[in-house]
Amino acid sequence: MNLEDMILISVDDHVIEPPNMFDAHIPERYRDRAPRIEKQPDGGDLWKYEDGYAPNVGLNAVAGCPPDEYGLDPTEYAQMRPGCYDVHQRVLDMSAGGVLAGINFPTFPHFCGQLFLRASDKDLALACVRAYNDWHILEWAGAYPDRLIPISLPVLWDAELAAAEVRRVAALGCRAVTFSENPLKLGLPDYHSDYWDPFFKACSETGVVVCLHIGSSSSMQITSPSAPPEVMISLTPVNSMLAVTDLIYSQSLVRFPDLQIAISEGGNGWVPYVIERADYVYDHHHAWTHTDLGGRRPSQIYREQMWTCFIDDPVGVRVRDLVGVDRMMWELDYPHSDSTWPHGPEALWKCFDGVSDEDIDKITHLNAMRCYGFDPFSVRPRERSTVGALRAEATGVDVEVKSMGRRKAEAGDAAGRLAAVASTGTPK
Repeated sequence: MNLEDMILISVDDHVIEPPNMFDAHIPERYRDRAPRIEKQPDGGDLWKYEDGYAPNVGLNAVAGCPPDEYGLDPTEYAQMRPGCYDVHQRVLDMSAGGVLAGINFPTFPHFCGQLFLRASDKDLALACVRAYNDWHILEWAGAYPDRLIPISLPVLWDAELAAAEVRRVAALGCRAVTFSENPLKLGLPDYHSDYWDPFFKACSETGVVVCLHIGSSSSMQITSPSAPPEVMISLTPVNSMLAVTDLIYSQSLVRFPDLQIAISEGGNGWVPYVIERADYVYDHHHAWTHTDLGGRRPSQIYREQMWTCFIDDPVGVRVRDLVGVDRMMWELDYPHSDSTWPHGPEALWKCFDGVSDEDIDKITHLNAMRCYGFDPFSVRPRERSTVGALRAEATGVDVEVKSMGRRKAEAGDAAGRLAAVASTGTPK
């Protein structure tokens, strides 16, 4: 296989929601209270909702932007590449980057809808969650069913309503829901209670995958407010390690053995140690802790119910048999600052030295198709889905890095500000 022959499905990209996204989907009685964009006098397009604001943080939309213009200040749509918020331009950018299809996580509501969880008017919040999901499924992903895999927001504040929404979006063809890696940190019941059983039961019965994105607990690992941002960014996979271990030892996966969990943007290289350690601890201690995993060891639960993905993880690829090559997927993370767009295929290909064509196909697209019940080839022929074929269709797309006219990044309490953004969505 050559680089140009790969077929790439990214299981973690992001959408910067367009200003008009609620227009066709929010009920009339809530129209004047729906989230809306307000331009700030000192710059930045912010989403106004109830008594607060949710910014489009600069780091969330840097595709095509020079690294010295990355930063935490709110940005404007005019300072973004149109592929961030325009679905037609997004698909062109995907083709130019050699990517067949992708899942697009939310931005302004935060990774799993924490913005609506914090709302005071829960009737309005519920209407907003449903309107968001309708827009995402019908307009955004629905515009290109061979290119975009829909993902829904959950109703975080009520497990029964969350279950009902899962069943509603599943009927619309959505097989993914974003959720919190640690709901306790959002002030909600944890995974070790039975509170989430209605939600998990609905996901299990409808085949909806629960996606846990790093940062979906509104917290990140920070060693010190004075540490440079690289410390916290480097430690982001720790959130995924915590989530995997917590869920493996919860009874949730025991009660719902068909439930599927995707660990989004967590990487793979750490997996063999974490599950090996979980097995060791279980074998040595469950006789006195009385932990009952239903006859399975932690590693078996992981291999039967969890999926992981990576942007650039040569170590994870080298130990793929220990990770579980049938559960590994790839991500591009467009348009975030960690993304390898438009050179994702080249970056990924460097990880594949000595890897069989069979394993490459699994990691690049077959596992994602199986995980999310997604079949792009029912719409687009396989021969038009490769890196080479897609790029040939997008030869006129400009992928050169150019200034977006943003203010330059400033030194200072960067890690503290980044932590504030992760927890509240608001730069300090």
